[in-house]
Amino acid sequence: MKQRRVILVTDGDEFAWRTIQYIAKQIGGRCICRSHGNPTKLTGEQLVDLILQTPYDPVFVMFDDCGAIGEGAGEKALKYVATHEQIEVLGAIAVASNTHKREWTRVDVSIDCDGILTEYGVDKDGVREWEVGRINGDTVYCLDQLNIPIIVGIGDIGKMGYRDHVKYGSPITRKAVEIILERSGYDDSTNKQHSDFRETCRE
Repeated sequence: MKQRRVILVTDGDEFAWRTIQYIAKQIGGRCICRSHGNPTKLTGEQLVDLILQTPYDPVFVMFDDCGAIGEGAGEKALKYVATHEQIEVLGAIAVASNTHKREWTRVDVSIDCDGILTEYGVDKDGVREWEVGRINGDTVYCLDQLNIPIIVGIGDIGKMGYRDHVKYGSPITRKAVEIILERSGYDDSTNKQHSDFRETCRE
């Protein structure tokens, strides 16, 4: 059975989209461009269809609840994708928000705005918080319920006071992706053979 290896991203705004698209191109993966949106517009079934059409791994998929408390559209889609039999989840990038409402998730490690790994959570700006191993976020409510090998917490993708901006190479998001790929034992050598034929994302 054909399977795709996927990295889940709990953010889908314009900055996240451009950043993930950029990182996917850098490492030879694919970004499902149509998964971006605030909130997520596609269902889990639609996203899986798009994922299975991609010729290269890893596949980046974005999910966003647009501030909805509880299980919103983004989380429903995320749960469907993460538990689908043809999807192998390599890891998740859990994006922090400053809402501090009821949604939080455990994280295995966080990366602060200086690109330093920490056992503590971080806020939207990538500043370390006081709780160990957890962050507050918008679309993170269901991550604890899923069998995800590694969850990396970071601040707002593509932002963090321009420290993660694409024009600087989005170093914080890139480091999160590198950690996930390293911990998963992922080998992209096959992708490198096809670098001349890659597209950044599926329209």
